[in-house]
Amino acid sequence: MNTATEIAALLKSAQHLVFMTGAGVSTPSGIPDYRSMDGIYTKSGLKAPEYLLSHRAMQNDTAAFYQFIKQIYHPEAQPNVIHRVMAKLDATVITQNIDGLHKKAGSKNTIEFHGTIDQCHCEKCGATVTSSDFLKSYLHENCGGIVRPNVVLYDESIDQENIEQALTALKRADVIAIVGTSFKVYPFASLIDYANPQAKIIAINREPIALPEVFASFIGDASEVFELI
Repeated sequence: MNTATEIAALLKSAQHLVFMTGAGVSTPSGIPDYRSMDGIYTKSGLKAPEYLLSHRAMQNDTAAFYQFIKQIYHPEAQPNVIHRVMAKLDATVITQNIDGLHKKAGSKNTIEFHGTIDQCHCEKCGATVTSSDFLKSYLHENCGGIVRPNVVLYDESIDQENIEQALTALKRADVIAIVGTSFKVYPFASLIDYANPQAKIIAINREPIALPEVFASFIGDASEVFELI
């Protein structure tokens, strides 16, 4: 395991830096992760959260889907030091997070792999709907259709453009930093299989990440690393 200082130096030395981020990046902003003991899934007390975040649930159990997904919204959350430093480094960010905080921090090259809750649309007429209006009602006031956030639900496919942009960035990267994720969600985790074979892979997470080859790693609070940059 490496020190925070060593990891910070590696990040600063990169020419083509790519971050792959997960829920642990946003927990310092007050957004709970999904699967930890303090996560949304645990607190919900529900047996099938994956079902409640599926397109099937949105269509068949719309009220339950709506009540559950509202828990994911944290409009008061602001970017933390991790988001801000990633933006400062002008790196490409490929994120599993749907909270929009990378873009809010100023990251210009952000690939929201699973979409974003900041944008919504009506399933019936296709009109754009603000997230604030969605939080008031899941029925579109103009046509009565179901309003949904622009996120990838459990039984939906990843946007092909997001996949292509992510692969392009990873193929030219010289340093790839995996931050705040257990790296167990697919197909996100499988993107690393297509990365530049010469790239240095760095893992920054509270727990070890199961990868066969990692150039450097820091086990602990990612904020410690980014506060040094």
